[in-house]
Amino acid sequence: MPANLDPLIRKFLQYLTVERNASPRTLKAYRQALSQCAGELKTPWKKCTADQFRDYLFQLMKREQARSYVRLQFSALRTFYRFLVNRERLRHDPTRELQLPKVNKKLPIVLTRQQIDELLAAPIQVPKQKAAPTWMPLRDAAILELFYSSGLRLSELAALNVSDLDPYTESVRVFGKGSKERVCPVTPAGARSRTPFSTARP
Repeated sequence: MPANLDPLIRKFLQYLTVERNASPRTLKAYRQALSQCAGELKTPWKKCTADQFRDYLFQLMKREQARSYVRLQFSALRTFYRFLVNRERLRHDPTRELQLPKVNKKLPIVLTRQQIDELLAAPIQVPKQKAAPTWMPLRDAAILELFYSSGLRLSELAALNVSDLDPYTESVRVFGKGSKERVCPVTPAGARSRTPFSTARP
């Protein structure tokens, strides 16, 4: 953490790290959000008012920041002020008086069956460099098939080991947010996806 970091923000981030087991990405996002807000308001945290935060929100929206970005800023503030109330004896939480903008919901883009088949087959069909190991296309195909069939987060997929996938129970063991372990079902094709790769690799 930066040496000049606000002491209350430092305590808050330590709390998230030790007691909430927050991810590095969350810690970075909250640190940046709180530091930016503190730099603009220039008021001690325990003396900030709801009106100040409304003005700050309005300024962010005037800069045409995405609503999802604005919600991230205030998610950090709300969590921070809950911490101040519970741990730093703050009597009043000004963020409870705020109403955040709703996120615009867009319909997802749906692939056709042919597009899905082409996507899953791409690692095998696309020519590889001569220096690439022969097992690399099989590994990439297994990753895509498992990603498609399991619904895992990208970060969860990247953290998997080959041994985490059990083809007999058609499931995969995952360590998700907060390092919590869970077992996720996968399709038969996803469960079998590691076999060609495991056979071909050294």
